[in-house]
Amino acid sequence: MTVGDGSILVLGDSLAFYGETGGLAADDPAIWPNLVGSELGRDVELFARIGWTSRDIWWAITQDPRVWAAVPTAEVLVLAFGGMDSLPSPLPTALREQIRYLRPSRLRQTVRAAYGALQPRLSPLGWPMALPPAQTAGYFEKIRGALAHLRPDLPVVVCLPPTHDSPYYGHAHPGRIATAVAIERWAAEHGLPTVDFYPITAEAFADETVEMNPDGIHWGLEAHRRIAAAVTPAVRAALR
Repeated sequence: MTVGDGSILVLGDSLAFYGETGGLAADDPAIWPNLVGSELGRDVELFARIGWTSRDIWWAITQDPRVWAAVPTAEVLVLAFGGMDSLPSPLPTALREQIRYLRPSRLRQTVRAAYGALQPRLSPLGWPMALPPAQTAGYFEKIRGALAHLRPDLPVVVCLPPTHDSPYYGHAHPGRIATAVAIERWAAEHGLPTVDFYPITAEAFADETVEMNPDGIHWGLEAHRRIAAAVTPAVRAALR
């Protein structure tokens, strides 16, 4: 049961719902959006999917009627994506995403294995990225503008991208700074508060006592608690 009349609307990626053993349900009390909601006495409407970039979020808010239903009752909007945008993508995103459609299955598996072998070797180059920083900022603005048209009174909290320590990306994340700077500049232009996920996640990945997902991308529940502790004050301030 909630204390407030409205909800916290969170747009994110798999970092919002993955733990050390894999994906968790959107209503799992241990993931950071729900920890924030519990602390503030609000329901949480979470829209997130593995691999979502800011472009995917744009498609979601324009195409998913569940998002449309959540917007009118939201008290605050949390934009918690962009980390996927900043990841190195040695094969351009449009081509990489087509691998799943290759037929026959043996060809698909061969191409996927080849890409999986090349990605960690080429990732330190840092180019191309899943989305260029300027394009990421552009999608953030499109999302803000579209939702502001419907709810000009809706406060927004922006989360800056975390880091990773994944062997799948050669333990390299050269695009994070440029993406974070682009998002932070955009947020500053609109007077939006930001929460930086980088120091929390960098510390958690470096701390051997903190259990993280073996993929080196997703977090454990302790990291979710630390993220929630950072996000909660910003959301609380936005609710005032």
